[in-house]
Amino acid sequence: MSAFELLPPAASTMAGRVDTIFLTLSALCGFVALAIAVLIVVFAIRYREGASVDRSNPPTRNRALEIGWIVVPLVIFAGIFLWAGADYAELRRQPADAMPIFVVAKQWMWKLEHEGGRREINELHVPVGRPVRLVMTSEDVIHSFFVPAFRIKQDVVPGRYSSLWFTATGPGNYHLFCAEYCGSQHAAMGGRIVAMAPADFARWLESGGPTSGIAARGFALFRRYGCSGCHDPRSTVHAPDLAGLLGRSVHLADGRSLVADEAYIRDSVLLPNRDVVAGFEPIMPSFVGQIAEDELMAIIEYIRSMPGA
Repeated sequence: MSAFELLPPAASTMAGRVDTIFLTLSALCGFVALAIAVLIVVFAIRYREGASVDRSNPPTRNRALEIGWIVVPLVIFAGIFLWAGADYAELRRQPADAMPIFVVAKQWMWKLEHEGGRREINELHVPVGRPVRLVMTSEDVIHSFFVPAFRIKQDVVPGRYSSLWFTATGPGNYHLFCAEYCGSQHAAMGGRIVAMAPADFARWLESGGPTSGIAARGFALFRRYGCSGCHDPRSTVHAPDLAGLLGRSVHLADGRSLVADEAYIRDSVLLPNRDVVAGFEPIMPSFVGQIAEDELMAIIEYIRSMPGA
């Protein structure tokens, strides 16, 4: 029989910080609950019916006690909020050099693709010590990407891109779960994260044989779906230039402006009339039902790789 473990192994750079705040909250709640329980027992015994105690002139107010039970919990809760907020912000602050991994969830599997084109199902190989950024979406219903050992969990929503990052701290195999009920086979939707030494990871990538890379596949899809016929700078059709698009501010025909990200490009392909760029006519057709989610991700990466990006 294995030894009792309060928490699963901590295998990411954020796991220790998450554990610290969790254990602190548990200890604080336990202390308060114990103190209340002790006071209940003490008062029940001391002031029980028939006990010889002075009950005359009971206090009707205690200003110091009233201020204390308002101020002390407020300070503690505000401190915990700021502490947890700082850790949450760190979870959302993705390193610029993070290795991108593209994830598509569907009933009932995880489809993952590396930047170089290597694909996996229900398994993800990553190097130890290097930040990994997951760009995720769903083909059908809401799923949730959950790795207990890394202390990370993120909902994966259809029609939207979710992002998550982690850095594995040690080699090993770590469970991957779907933490959102997604249908009759929800319990079987799992897998594993395989963290490897950088040299071993490089050999694993090479062992998959030559691949064209996700950006190169995106270029082929870009031409197959006819995108280059309008968005190529040499095209006779007046369409927005896509070079350097990601991260750029885009001004729209209705007076709004936004910063182009993966979700903006996805929506522009599927819902082209929603955010029409200023100075252009809404003539682009919708590709709803014609293009798969993993193909959209590949096209986005091709756009990211365009000269001037």
